[in-house]
Amino acid sequence: MSAPKHFRGRVEIAAVRAEAEPLENGAAAPEKRRLAGRVLARRDMGKLVFLDLVDRSGRIQLICHTDKTGELDVHLGDVVGVTGSPSKSKRGEPSVDVDELEVLARIRTPLPDTFHGVTDVQARYRRRYLDLLMNEESRRDAILRARMVTAIRGYLDGEGFVEVETPILQPRYGGGFAEPFVTRSNLLDQDLYLRIADELYLKRLIVGGLEKVYELSKDFRNESYSYKHSPEFTQVEWYEAYADYTDTMERCETLVERVAQHTVGTTKVTFRGHEVELAKPWRRLRFVDALAERGVWSRDEAGLRAKLTAAGVDISKDRTWSQLVDHAYSHFVEPELIQPTIVYDWPIELSPFARTTDDDESIVERFEVVVAGMEFANAFSELNDSEEQAQRFAMQESEREAGDAEAEPGDPDYVEAMSYGMAPNSGIGIGIDRLAMIVLGRDSIRDVILFPALREKSD
Repeated sequence: MSAPKHFRGRVEIAAVRAEAEPLENGAAAPEKRRLAGRVLARRDMGKLVFLDLVDRSGRIQLICHTDKTGELDVHLGDVVGVTGSPSKSKRGEPSVDVDELEVLARIRTPLPDTFHGVTDVQARYRRRYLDLLMNEESRRDAILRARMVTAIRGYLDGEGFVEVETPILQPRYGGGFAEPFVTRSNLLDQDLYLRIADELYLKRLIVGGLEKVYELSKDFRNESYSYKHSPEFTQVEWYEAYADYTDTMERCETLVERVAQHTVGTTKVTFRGHEVELAKPWRRLRFVDALAERGVWSRDEAGLRAKLTAAGVDISKDRTWSQLVDHAYSHFVEPELIQPTIVYDWPIELSPFARTTDDDESIVERFEVVVAGMEFANAFSELNDSEEQAQRFAMQESEREAGDAEAEPGDPDYVEAMSYGMAPNSGIGIGIDRLAMIVLGRDSIRDVILFPALREKSD
């Protein structure tokens, strides 16, 4: 006989536990409830069989009287549906007195050790379904991450932003410094790139008059893994007409504070061994000042090489001044920033799309947000003059010719879009995976991605 195709009218375990909690020990409620989930423990005691039933909301004890239910042909890992009364065992455990039990799906492969769960890290990533099944903490993180994304949408929608979708397959890639994945379109008979960022298309929409747009998107960078890098990752990018980077600083602070409150109920979190306060306002630090304080700021390439060499930094792979200064920042500054810090006003060579500051044309209105040595947001006052943008692309081309493979390639179509007039605007990209790491207190990006990219398993 085949298993049932449905089990309607069920309630979540957490709701039944809430009904059972106030009862006296040994008492049962008059109401009947239907629950379904997976059996993850069994204890036989004569005519009583105790089962632990688990669904995404939690765990509850089932009390099965075999004179009522009959002999139980139930294995660890079976998915079952039960009907019974919320109750409290004689020892005070919230339970369900079972009247009926039916097996909805039979397990065919034995579960991992039910006490230790899936403990091998690689096995957890490769067989995430088992990790979620066995580890309540993993299920909690998956649900909280989803709640975090809902909170981001709720904030931006409430502020009048329009959620949009832009192409994943692009004839040119741009919006960041990264190596792309390349694929081939048989229809178009041309190479296409998996997007590394959403920026250039979202700003086309600013030209089109949508004014406040955002996208929650999958992006791809053909790079190696680290605790904070994944070749496939999720981010939210938004662009706001008639705003600059100071407006975006405030909006970013507000969003993160609200997201933390909505997701985990507090702005105080523990990340990479540090107690972090996500509530605004955050510290603000100028990029040039941060490097100058550590004695590693110079506009002269040879001078900067000398400073870094004297400081014991391996610069053998840094071919341009922009690579050197970026290396200096990542080596000396970023690791020391524990509490949320807005590092602002960056060299123009590192930010080809940003507007220059009023005081210094070699510095642009860009900021990053760093927590516990990890950047999770990157923002600009966006360049909106098409002629200046074309010059910036040309400047990046010289960087590529000097050996920087990640320098920004040009995009004539984007320049043409700008030529029709782009309102002044500010934009930001926030890494969803990295923000989840911070809010949920996870040290590795793979812990907050349900199915991370992995090397093919060797025999």
